[in-house]
Amino acid sequence: MLLSIRYKFLFVHIAKTGGTSIRSAMERYKWSDPYRIPLFLASRLSSITNHRIACKFPRHAKIIAAYEMLPKELFDELFKFAFVRNPWDLQVSSYHHILRERPHLLTGIDDFEAFLRWKLDPNRAYHYIVDTSIELQSDYVIDLNGHIIVNYIGRYEKLEENFKEVCNKVGITPPRLPHKRQAEDRTSYKKYYNDETARLIAEYFKRDIEMFGYSFDD
Repeated sequence: MLLSIRYKFLFVHIAKTGGTSIRSAMERYKWSDPYRIPLFLASRLSSITNHRIACKFPRHAKIIAAYEMLPKELFDELFKFAFVRNPWDLQVSSYHHILRERPHLLTGIDDFEAFLRWKLDPNRAYHYIVDTSIELQSDYVIDLNGHIIVNYIGRYEKLEENFKEVCNKVGITPPRLPHKRQAEDRTSYKKYYNDETARLIAEYFKRDIEMFGYSFDD
């Protein structure tokens, strides 16, 4: 989550939706906030002493955290936005991310289908996976009653176009959007699925698919 009090925006960072590029492009604006330096020093002190003082939001915090913790007047005046991604494509990205960075987690898992069945198995003891993409993207943008409480939801599939719209709404000149963590080790997500595995995603991520209007053939 990236908050700028001066420019009055709050970015909800959902994993694997282009958020690293967005943070890199917009992070400069947080340093002009009047309380940024004291908060930074407090954060560093918190890390050094291992005494958590809740002076900043976690990187992948949900919007409900800001809703509950920020003063209502401040929350209401912020332009709150997030980016989402086709769930079928996102899981392929997750698979390659873990293959590259946490391959020990996939011991005994030979292919993408086995990965999905392992990951989505409700009986698996350790259900929270390293990249958080087992969680519903919709959980990041709703309140406790299921209502969307962000002002704008962009799409990974239209990242640059939608990012420019965000900047225009915030009132800043759109900075260059760097291509952080751009995958070079995969083909089209559709080639990874058969009818059965495509159905697994459709069932598990049903709310995301309905809320954001995605389909397998997007």
